[in-house]
Amino acid sequence: MINRKATAIWKGTGKEGTGTISTQSTVLENTQYSFNTRFADGKGTNPEELVAAAHAGCFAMKLSFELNAAGFTADELNATATVSLDPAKGQVVKSAIDLKAQVPGISAEQFAQVADKAKKECPISQLLNAEITLNAELV
Repeated sequence: MINRKATAIWKGTGKEGTGTISTQSTVLENTQYSFNTRFADGKGTNPEELVAAAHAGCFAMKLSFELNAAGFTADELNATATVSLDPAKGQVVKSAIDLKAQVPGISAEQFAQVADKAKKECPISQLLNAEITLNAELV
């Protein structure tokens, strides 16, 4: 079992309070987050942005493994995940992955199959209880 940790500290009310997020690796260390960074354009991060980063990174790595298993090596996989939070529902409702990939020798059909498999089997995709879409472009 591999365990990774992150810690959030929040002080104050939900709207006026502030918090910090730190990760075990210290890539994030006392990184500021607040109501404004989540629901407006404040300086700092927010949970949805962190989930988007996790989803994009996980998907790109999983796709790389799947391409290798199919006999291909990507020159570049550029994945952007956009996580959508519905404030009225108070839940994440979607993660949309946009992918631009340079994979020598692969057909469009093979690429679509491998990318779809990676979307379904990426550990973060499996974790999320939301619609997950993929717009994959072989360039």
